[in-house]
Amino acid sequence: MESCYYHFSSSLSCIHTLKKPPLFPITVTSKNFSSSSGRRCYIVTNMMKLSMQEAASAFSYKKFIHFALEESRKHTHLSPSPLQGNFSHLMAMDGKTELQMLSYEAPKIRLLRSLYVEQSDGIQVLDLGIFPRPEFDLPIFCANFFTTASMNIIVLDLNPLHDVINQRDYKEKYYKCLIPLGLKYAELLPWGGKITSESLRFFSPIVIWSKFPPSESKHSALYCAFKEYLKVWLELMDQATEETRGPQIMCNLEAQHRYLTWRAEKDPGHQVLTRLIGETRAKVSVCGYGALYFIFLYLIVLHRHYLVGNN
Repeated sequence: MESCYYHFSSSLSCIHTLKKPPLFPITVTSKNFSSSSGRRCYIVTNMMKLSMQEAASAFSYKKFIHFALEESRKHTHLSPSPLQGNFSHLMAMDGKTELQMLSYEAPKIRLLRSLYVEQSDGIQVLDLGIFPRPEFDLPIFCANFFTTASMNIIVLDLNPLHDVINQRDYKEKYYKCLIPLGLKYAELLPWGGKITSESLRFFSPIVIWSKFPPSESKHSALYCAFKEYLKVWLELMDQATEETRGPQIMCNLEAQHRYLTWRAEKDPGHQVLTRLIGETRAKVSVCGYGALYFIFLYLIVLHRHYLVGNN
């Protein structure tokens, strides 16, 4: 049963910016279609596109961020990280796209950080991650969502710190009891397709990787999944016991750095990022920070350097 999650074999292609479909109504004449059936089909199609646009415009990831902060504060004390003051808001080169960032720390959390982007054309991006301190071998909470007027692309996971394929003890420790949770949302959110074998080791047996057109029901399912996955992670954090052995702490630290390096070096959204903020700023580490898995590289590098500098 668990192996059904690992259908990954080919590369994730870079996600391209999607153009908005034409709005209904559009004049339809017999010149365009040879039958009333064809006209009805065309009208229905355009009405469906309009419905998707309305669903996307009514949806916002801001409530995800609000829930994450409020729920986390029920379990621990969050303090703003040094990054918060310097990188809370950044404006893209187009002068219209604002990147809103939050960064916090806690006794068991090295970094809780979020990036939220919203554009006037309906594009939204949310990247929210929680990194445990290296004294704890907890998974990394990962919510990477990208939405346009016609498509949602999402990854939600408790990314394993260590290899769940070969280290069965780690897999059973954190994921054995969570398989029903993954199966629940696998039925509600369609599988998004194949993922590279290289990326396989960074995903858990309960990963939600999905692509779907905007709809109220799918957005509701995604929000429910986000809340349940976050609550599970926070409960795992509450139960986590501190590691005191130096070699194991270093092993946990190196595992986080491998994950961050993979995110920084393999993120296929660099070209999209470059169009937003320019080639130089996209490459310079001080302007990086973990953004959407497929879309933004912008903040990963900054947080990677921050975490490396605070071992």
